[in-house]
Formats: sequence, C-alpha cells, structure tokens
Amino acid sequence: MGRDTAGRDDRGRLGRRLFLKAASASSAAGTIAVAGCLGRGPGSNTVVMTADSGVEGIIHSDGDQPSVQQALWDAGLDEDIRIEIQTVVSDSASRMQTAQSALEAGRAPPDIHMMDSGWTVPFVLRNQTVNLTEELPGETLSYVNENYLDAILETARHPESGDLHGLPLFPDLGFTLYRQDLIEDAGYDTSGWGTEPPRWEEFANAVSDARDQAGLNYGYTTQAAAYEGLSCCTFNEVMTSWGGAYFGGVDNLFTAGDRPITVDEQSVVDAIRMMRSFIEGENQNTLDGYSQICPSPIVQWTEQESLSPFDAGNAVSNRNWSFAIAQTGAEEAFGEDLGVTTSPIGVPEDEAEFEGTGGTAAALGGWNLVVSPFSERKEEALQVLEAFANEEVMLTVFQLGGYLPPNLDLVAEANPDDVGPVARYGEVVQAASDNAIPRPATDLWPEQSALIYQSVNSAYRGANAPQAAMNDLAQELEQSESEVQTNGN
Repeated sequence: MGRDTAGRDDRGRLGRRLFLKAASASSAAGTIAVAGCLGRGPGSNTVVMTADSGVEGIIHSDGDQPSVQQALWDAGLDEDIRIEIQTVVSDSASRMQTAQSALEAGRAPPDIHMMDSGWTVPFVLRNQTVNLTEELPGETLSYVNENYLDAILETARHPESGDLHGLPLFPDLGFTLYRQDLIEDAGYDTSGWGTEPPRWEEFANAVSDARDQAGLNYGYTTQAAAYEGLSCCTFNEVMTSWGGAYFGGVDNLFTAGDRPITVDEQSVVDAIRMMRSFIEGENQNTLDGYSQICPSPIVQWTEQESLSPFDAGNAVSNRNWSFAIAQTGAEEAFGEDLGVTTSPIGVPEDEAEFEGTGGTAAALGGWNLVVSPFSERKEEALQVLEAFANEEVMLTVFQLGGYLPPNLDLVAEANPDDVGPVARYGEVVQAASDNAIPRPATDLWPEQSALIYQSVNSAYRGANAPQAAMNDLAQELEQSESEVQTNGN
C-alpha cells in the first residue's frame, strides 16, 4: 500500500518526476496494464520484474538521462544484466492476485515480484519466495539489517525464522498536510507542529477556523472509502493515536491465531466517534467537542479524490503519502506555506491502553522486491537485488520517482534541488518513521482487512452505531483467528 491511488491527468503542469507519479497512479481503475515490452520474450541476461507504470518510468531513460538501470550498473551490477518491466496495475489487490496466479502456477518470468508490504508475508509462508538470508552476500545483509527501516523489514521477514525474504524497494508513510499560512492567519501557532503534532481537538478547531476565515469549501480531507487503505492506513493511524489496536498492540501484529481481539474496546470506538463528528458534526454517535471539518463524500474517497481539493486550494488539510508532499510543496504549488506533520494525537502514549499505541502515528506502506523460486535467472535476479541495496541507487530512485529510500537517513542527506520538497521535511519524515504503524500483515490479513474496512466504513457512514459495528467485527475476527488454531496454519 502507499501509492495505490486513483488516476489523474496533470501532465501539462507537472515536471518529469511528478508526471511519473501521475502515471503511477493512472492505472488504478482496475484494468490490467501488461507491458508490450515482453512481446519478443526476454533476452538471456534479462531479469523480468513486475512494477507499476510509475516505477517502470524511472528504470530506463532516453539518451544520457539518469535512470535506475544505469545506477544499478554503476553500483556494480554486471552490465550484461538488464531489467525488463512487466507492468501491472497500481491497485494493490489486483497485483496480489496477479502474483498469486503466477506463483501458484510455478510460472516465471517474472523473476522478481514487486510485492506490497501488506501481503508479502503470505507468499513467504507458502514458500513462494527465495530466502535472501541464505542467498545474499553477508555484507549486503548486514547493511540492510543495520540501516533499513525496521518496520518495513518486518513485513519482508519469515515470521518464525526471522529470515529476510524480500528487499524493501521503498517504504511509504502517512502524513498530515496543512496550509500553514491559513491556520496561522486564523490565530494558531503551528511552529512546533512538524515534530510535535497537536491533539485532534486543537487540530479540528484550527482547521475549522481557517476554513471559515478563508472561505474555503473544505476543512480536512482524507481516505475513508471501503478499501484496503482504510483498514491498513487511515483508520489504523486514527485508532492508534487514540491508544487502540486491532489485536492488542504492536507485539501481536505478525502472528495470527492466539492473540486478543480488541476492536470493540472504548479507544477504538472513540476513534470512530471522532471521525463521525468530523463528518457529521453534532449528530448521533459522535464525540463532544470535535468540530465538523470533513466533507461527507470522504466515505467514498481514496488518495486522489481526497488530495484534489487540497491541491486545488479548496481545503485546509489533507492526509496522504509522501508523493502528495512532493506535489503540493513545489514552488509552483504551496511552497513553504505547506505544513507537514504526522497524525494528530488522541491520547498521550502513557495514557494508551495497548503497548506501542497512543501519541502520533504514521501508517506504514511500501513495496518489497522478492525473487521467484521458479526463476531460471535466479543468480541474475539476486545480483539485481544486491545492487538495489546500494545508497546511490536508493538516492536515484528517490530523485527520479520521489520514492522514499528504505534507509531513511538518506532523506536528510539528499540535495533538495535533486529530490524536491520532501527533503525540506526531513525531520518530519524521521518522526514518521519513528512512529510508523504497520498493518497486521499475517496470511489472514487480506480477509481480515476486508472485514475491518467494511465495518469501519459502515460506522463512518452512520449505517451502524460505532460500538455495535465493532462488536460484530470482533466476533468475525474471533472466527477468523480460530480457524488458524483449528487448521494450524
């Protein structure tokens, strides 16, 4: 998850890097986009890798322009080895099904699958990935284990052995973007918000006042449609900031079958009631003291629908991913008037009910590279992954595509002229990584995610009362977990 977004067509006003992001998003309508480049079949030293059109756009270049392929060669990849991209849609669920079909059939190419951090583990558990701990050089493994963001590494490990089965290509993190100029004009001091986010109540009041004073249509826009992004990310952030959890805290994220179900706890219900206040204002099942700041259509919005009003100057704040910082923080957009922070705070950490919750939170998205065990070019594919773990390659991916490097220390070291506005918010990126909250990415997650986003969306819409919706969800999750105990899988 991360850039699993709806399409947009802003080619005319975007630079190359931002256009590539737009291209990345443009195939999310649900149709499979298979690259024609495979029509003649891959060459003998060609490694085929799946990717969306955004990543595809930075792998190769015309003439002497920078490219990821050239960076890989510069990092030591044998110059006889060339990457060819098999393009897939950016929709995460469709991509999972495509990978599943290929691996269940024992089909290769593709030699390298680009897998969502949210569903890499099920493939690891089904022995459909190559064990990188056994195959990559010790020096490369040491670098990855010591420098990559721990939270995304956990999504690429075997949950029992701890062995690494995927190499993170890039993590993504959730951010709250806001018009610093409008909120300051409304009388609020945002000077510390970057690394010390406000409480949700203060945030809502500030957004409400800024919206009204500036005469804008919208206050806060976010993603609340019934889709993976709600369960993995936006609700996960809100719930965590209130001290709630799906399964009793961060220690229970990656092992299913014997863990508490806690979605019916008061902290989770309060998180929904606050969102109901944001959507409906004073109405049933809301939380006192929280202003109405969200338009009701957010219950049908994903990333792009929520970003568009903010990008157009019609909203005070938007929750989104790092690509939105690059887009709206550009000088031709809001420039330094763009404020960026992690999620506002529901309850402080020391008042949270579950370990690792409370305070601020940033949902973890991102994508891993795994080698197919059916590849006839396994050695070449492993060399490609080894080269991707090079810092200059990570910086090239960051510069050309705007994808955060898995070694987040490189964000602060990057030249803002090369990587754009994200570099201006290096401290916020670091704060987000310190407070990253992964989804519980077990092999049950795909089915549990659907149960969660349907229930939360229904409560957001007012179709079910928050407590009743969470009580029902708790029973469904209990049933899901009990099947693990019964089947031993």
